[in-house]
Amino acid sequence: MGVHHNPAQKALESLIDRLHARGRLRVWSLVITMFGDAVVPRGGQVPLGVLQNVMGRLRIEPGALRTAMSRLASDHWVIREREGRNSHYRLAEEGRHAFDLATRRIYSRGPPAWNGAWTVAIAPPNGETDVLADATGLGFVRINGGVYLRPETEGAIGLDDALAGALIVHGESAEHPEAFHELWPSREIAEAYRTLIATLMPLQAALDGGARLSGVDAMAARILVIHNWRRIVLRDPGLPIDLLPADWPGEEARGGVRQIYGALYAPSEDWLDDAGLPSPQGPQRFAGGASLPAPQDLVS
Repeated sequence: MGVHHNPAQKALESLIDRLHARGRLRVWSLVITMFGDAVVPRGGQVPLGVLQNVMGRLRIEPGALRTAMSRLASDHWVIREREGRNSHYRLAEEGRHAFDLATRRIYSRGPPAWNGAWTVAIAPPNGETDVLADATGLGFVRINGGVYLRPETEGAIGLDDALAGALIVHGESAEHPEAFHELWPSREIAEAYRTLIATLMPLQAALDGGARLSGVDAMAARILVIHNWRRIVLRDPGLPIDLLPADWPGEEARGGVRQIYGALYAPSEDWLDDAGLPSPQGPQRFAGGASLPAPQDLVS
């Protein structure tokens, strides 16, 4: 079935067009998406040829991919290894922790439950605000200057020494907590979710209607869907439902991503099998509405 007769393939081409229409493409970021979604569950190592096939389908030139891999290697995200004439890239240990934290957010089943407690993190008065550089990834919302606030939720990432040097205050009292969403750019992120819903609608409709993508097309579509989702959800602090605006579109977007991912999973995984990658470890992501893993389960 040609592209003009297969609505799923037509939708994929439109997604690729949109990818390149954004301006200068950050190829290394796409590679990170593929590692986190498809390579890490299969042991964290992938032949260069597999990356070339997927990125080529996304219309990325081999030279751009080589430049991206060199950057990721120099930044200690991946390690290049050679086996005869073949090159492989393996996820470096330095990057594994960042992948684990991102995975919790990207594939979570939905907003966490709030237990009514709060944590405030305040940067030291000497201006060293970089001690809070990781605060957003830990679920904090920047309130003003060096002041960050986090509602405590089920499965929240432990702070340990992550914000060492900052003043950490815990409490359980707050008046009008529903006003919390006014303290962060919720409208900007909500609009990003709505745009994502509209962008993915043709592909979702095609797959719902029985159209299918095979092999590398399914893998390329899966990477694009997760890449677009990841770019938004990792900017979203992941607030509990109690503190979100009533018309929040994040869960509609999550439902669409989950549905598309489920339709693309089998053919894309079959393609990875044929490419010789090890069998995946653990269940299919998004499958069964599994809850967030406990922090101790993130170490692999």
